[in-house]
Amino acid sequence: MISTGSLFSRQAAPLLGIDISSSSVKLVELGRDKAGGLVLERCAIEPLERGWITDGNIEKFDEVAEALRRLVKKSGTRTKNVALALPPSAVITKKITLPGGMTEQELEVQVESEANQYIPFSLDEVSLDFCVIGPSKSSPGDVEVLIAASRKEKVQDRQGLAEAAGLKPVVVDIESNASRLAAGRLIEALPNKGVDALVALFEVGAVTTSMQVIRNEEVVYDRDQAFGGAQLTQLIVRQYGFSVEEAENKKRNGDLPEDYQAAVLRPFVDNMAQEIGRALQFFFTSTPHNRIDHIVLAGGSAPLPGLTEAVTQQTGFACSLANPFDGMEIGNSVRLKKMVREAPSYLTSCGLAMRRFLQ
Repeated sequence: MISTGSLFSRQAAPLLGIDISSSSVKLVELGRDKAGGLVLERCAIEPLERGWITDGNIEKFDEVAEALRRLVKKSGTRTKNVALALPPSAVITKKITLPGGMTEQELEVQVESEANQYIPFSLDEVSLDFCVIGPSKSSPGDVEVLIAASRKEKVQDRQGLAEAAGLKPVVVDIESNASRLAAGRLIEALPNKGVDALVALFEVGAVTTSMQVIRNEEVVYDRDQAFGGAQLTQLIVRQYGFSVEEAENKKRNGDLPEDYQAAVLRPFVDNMAQEIGRALQFFFTSTPHNRIDHIVLAGGSAPLPGLTEAVTQQTGFACSLANPFDGMEIGNSVRLKKMVREAPSYLTSCGLAMRRFLQ
């Protein structure tokens, strides 16, 4: 049975964007002002302990649900509807071309029969959805349709978490789609509104850094690499003999010994810039492209002092920090300094919150 609405459904009522990563849960709520501009109503982050979520799988359901309840309470929101996301590794996506002019029901039947070819599980075991992207460029009269499918238990895990925190899941998206949606506003601020620009978006997570190269809202290339902010925590543990929890807290609060900048942080930042340079080299050797117009850094470790400069020096390309709330009006309940410091962490949750306005 096709369960339309699980992965691309749309909702105009108030909506929370909640991003569940291996190191934290993040919440964003957006509104509009009278002129139609976006307003950041609320944002909050609640850390998760190591091992509660591994490779996108929820290992400690009760603990994560409790963290989500704390997050909602801390944010002060009364909104119950929520948009969540699955990691790309948990979702199979495929673009197909179908004849134009089909009804929704005819599309459903056609998608279901096409999906059988691409999905290695029985359709009874998956949540399946599709959306029409637009007219086919290569085949006049036809339309391009994006199919998305995920194992039902993966979707149900995320839905169950939301419900355990007293929330109502109405959208389940894909993390990379959500971050791309939020990054679209930043790309529009580039020269010539970012038209035809090749933008490399790096999201530096705790364990994994994901790279998407985007041009005109389309993904030209994507790749995940196994490096992230958790490696900095390990270096702090090794250098100073702290426990992992102590190191994580001290890293978060900036409460580290005097030689930290020179002995630990600077070598780590240089190493991360090299990893980003290496990822771009992979892109250049496996595609016809040999340059990037702009690099955008997001994720919890993106604001590390000196990182954007180190990346520009390493790669030769302009690099900036993602602030998904740039150009938005900031609501009264948002603590501005804290938000600015943490803004790059909110890219995915901001993209999920923007789903409210996709009609």
